[in-house]
Amino acid sequence: MESLIDRFLRYVSIDTMSDHNSQTSPTTERQLVLARLLKQELEEIGMERVTLDENGYVMASLPGNADRDIPAIGFVAHIDTSPDMSGADVRARIVEYTGGPIILNEEKGIVLDPLFYPEILKYKGEELIVTDGTTLLGADDKAGVAEIITAMEYLIAHPEIEHGKIVVCFTPDEEVGKGTAHFDLEEFGADFAYTVDGGAVGQLQYETFNAAGATVKISGLNIHPGAAKGKMKNSMLIATEFIEMLPATEVPSATQDREGFFHLVKITGTVEETCLTYIIRDHDGERFEKRKNLVLAVASFLNVKYGEDTVSVTIEDSYRNMREKIEPVMFIVDRAACAMKNLGIEPIIEPIRGGTDGARLSFQGLPTPNIFTGGHNFHGRYEYIPISSMKKAVEVIVEICRLFALESF
Repeated sequence: MESLIDRFLRYVSIDTMSDHNSQTSPTTERQLVLARLLKQELEEIGMERVTLDENGYVMASLPGNADRDIPAIGFVAHIDTSPDMSGADVRARIVEYTGGPIILNEEKGIVLDPLFYPEILKYKGEELIVTDGTTLLGADDKAGVAEIITAMEYLIAHPEIEHGKIVVCFTPDEEVGKGTAHFDLEEFGADFAYTVDGGAVGQLQYETFNAAGATVKISGLNIHPGAAKGKMKNSMLIATEFIEMLPATEVPSATQDREGFFHLVKITGTVEETCLTYIIRDHDGERFEKRKNLVLAVASFLNVKYGEDTVSVTIEDSYRNMREKIEPVMFIVDRAACAMKNLGIEPIIEPIRGGTDGARLSFQGLPTPNIFTGGHNFHGRYEYIPISSMKKAVEVIVEICRLFALESF
């Protein structure tokens, strides 16, 4: 599978960062550069019905080679990288990890230190792909893209492995919550699917957060500070009140597992106007609604204190916990778990502290749990991925396809 790493390194060299503020589809033109490359590669390895639409979705299919009815299985990964950190000019390199800290960038003093990221110690003696510390790597989710294509290439080269129809799709704009906005389910043609968008080896996930975005706008009144007594209304100070009225311990850095949170992701402000951007997350549907209602209640309180229309809130749901759509067809999770066990991998079935394209696809009628890519520390400068983990992801994809061709497993 030498081409697996070549592919991945080629993909991460292309800047595909998406944009929260863009109204186009895809949100950035640069995503189409990778999309066109993927279309070409899928055609070259022998996939059929390869398409790239105007919105940046790449689809392809591999016909089944068995003489019986087998469910059509899909695999999905996204081509964009997070706007949280630059994905331009990624300088990826392979290091033989011998233990201890990895100096990513000596000039800037950027070090990947097991003191803060102890899971890296599990990979002592292995090859890791890292950055130079000035960008993210892009394993989320270009590793998934490379793994899916490599698995398809392997199945094409090994026709003795029976499988049903397999379809793949590479989506744009997942990182900004628009990954399925123009996903053509009918064209995709899968009965069930898997996103290849998880982290460490063994991750198998069918439960996500319920998620919403909240925009809080605070209107103030500016006047010369020398004449401000009883007149000035500083929107930035009111914004700090708003922030402090939400639970201080219910933030990402203080929560884990199924614990939800309020995450302040952006502040812009002047005396006249301040805008707060939040994401709201909870695995439990009832608690999720309470969180949204608390945001509205805080706004109402401040409007009583400072005057009507001082604080306005817009809340927009992003995705829902896909668990309710997966549980009726749990055999798709069971087959993925079986595939991992067959390969000596212990499945780690846990909720995602985030979301995937699979959450929306599941509610659109295509049950889509999530499997690992092998990457760690997504969305930041300390992102890395072990080569051995990527190879295991390829093997799991192939084994899932094989298991669906069996009458029993």
